[in-house]
Order: sequence, then structure tokens, then C-alpha cells
Amino acid sequence: MSSPAPNASAPKKPSAAGRYLFLFLLGLVIGIVATVMALRAIDARKDHFPDSVMHVQGWHLAQLKASVEQNRCGATDTLPHLQALRTMANDLEPAFPDLREDERFARHASGMRAALDGALASPPMNCPGVTAAVDKVGQACKACHQDFRN
Repeated sequence: MSSPAPNASAPKKPSAAGRYLFLFLLGLVIGIVATVMALRAIDARKDHFPDSVMHVQGWHLAQLKASVEQNRCGATDTLPHLQALRTMANDLEPAFPDLREDERFARHASGMRAALDGALASPPMNCPGVTAAVDKVGQACKACHQDFRN
């Protein structure tokens, strides 16, 4: 009679690799969730007002350019955008309080309002007029961005 192999009847000890893999994946998921939560908390503390003013103005300026491209340059198509741009131009100084005392910034903000006031005083009634108004406003934006945009 031969005796069975000593390891044949003993149960095999399960490998710890499965547990380590599970813990690694769990840690990875928890780390990703914590990172996203931390980034959102940091972003929530940021003042979004300056970026919002610039985005809204950019959108209205793009709508005026689109009106020219679509040959829809009547006063009913362009005046609402010019009026919105003029209203938003009043928010330039409050949006950038650290630049409020800077003479160059005040000059650029005033130039932006002057360009829009001129466009509203004699509203453009055709596409060349809208293009000229958009160019004046665009030049006012570009001048300020050259001095202050990082």
C-alpha cells in the first residue's frame, strides 16, 4: 500500500493576490472621488464674475458677426445685442476690482462704452454698418486684452 502524497489531502491556502487587487481598486476609486470633490471645492471658491462678463460679451459679439454672415442686419436683429453689450460694459469695473484704479483699464472701459454708445446713437441699418460697429467694439476689446490679459 502506498501512502497518498502529503499535500493531496490538505486544502490549498487561497492566494492573497485577489484581496490585494480588491483593496487597490477600492483605494483607487476612493482617491478619484476625493480628488474630484477637492477640485470642485476649490473651483467653488473662485470668483466666476469676471469670466462670465467676458463670455457674455463674447457671445453677443459673435451673434452680431453671425448676423452679418447671414445677411440679417436689420435693427431688430442687431440692436438687442448692442444694448446687451452696452449693459455689460457697465460691469467691467465691478468685474475687475483690482484694476478699477488703473488709468489704462478705466480708459479702455470708457472706450468700450464710447464705441457702443456711438453704435446705439446711430444704429446700423445695414451689414456694412454692423460690421463697422463690430470692428470698433472688437478693437476696444483687443486694446484692453493686449494690456491686461495674461
